[in-house]
Amino acid sequence: MASPDRHSEDEAADPGQEVGELVGRLTQPGELEPAERRKLLGRLTRVLSVGAARARKSGAGRGRWLADVFLNIAPRIPIRDLHTLSQHHQGLTGEELADDLVRTAMKGTMTVGAIGGAVAAAEFAAPPLLLSAPAQLVAETIVVAAIEVKLLAELHEVYGVHVDGTGAQRAIAFTAAWAKQRGIDPLAPSSVTLALGAATKTALRNRLLRVLGRHLTTFGPFLTGAVAGGTLNRMATKKLAAAIRDDLRVKTLPPGQQRERLGP
Repeated sequence: MASPDRHSEDEAADPGQEVGELVGRLTQPGELEPAERRKLLGRLTRVLSVGAARARKSGAGRGRWLADVFLNIAPRIPIRDLHTLSQHHQGLTGEELADDLVRTAMKGTMTVGAIGGAVAAAEFAAPPLLLSAPAQLVAETIVVAAIEVKLLAELHEVYGVHVDGTGAQRAIAFTAAWAKQRGIDPLAPSSVTLALGAATKTALRNRLLRVLGRHLTTFGPFLTGAVAGGTLNRMATKKLAAAIRDDLRVKTLPPGQQRERLGP
């Protein structure tokens, strides 16, 4: 049995709380100065490298560890209600508000990809520095996923699709929806209560690894990595938003119009 002193040391070394705080700052409303965003991403990279080292020692796979990290920080992603969203977006409502949310999210994920790509490009000619690359890619992956989960959750607010449950339950439900690239059906009781089933955890792990793989394209000479990282993130966020909005529009239509839209 571990001694009390050892247990306290492990708790003090746990980077989970700081990861959540950093991701929260990187996804909160309002523009971040590029220098501040780089600084926060750099700190996140360093903290995640500690967690990754511990995961390797415990034998945890990269995908499982990534999913565990994200599930831990998901409840800390700042989700705004409809009133606050409208206030933060010059009083916009409906489709115009949704358009603005998507533009903001696309800009955010594009910026993360561009910053990461620029760092990778600068280090391309210095192989020893690339030893830190995996943690950098994980940091980018976590932030991009958080931005997209936040977008998905706030689009539910815009379209009036309310998800019941505690803050933590709703965060997990939105994370599960992001993993499946689908909107939540508020009439399905399992939407929240069964969000953490084995199939959902597998979908989350696979989705995070897919985003991580996308960020591998940032490793290229000159600024090709920055361009690729920013462009691919932007396109992926746009595709996600379109799928979620189509899903939510159907869920908010009266039953007769739903049948007409979906066909016989």
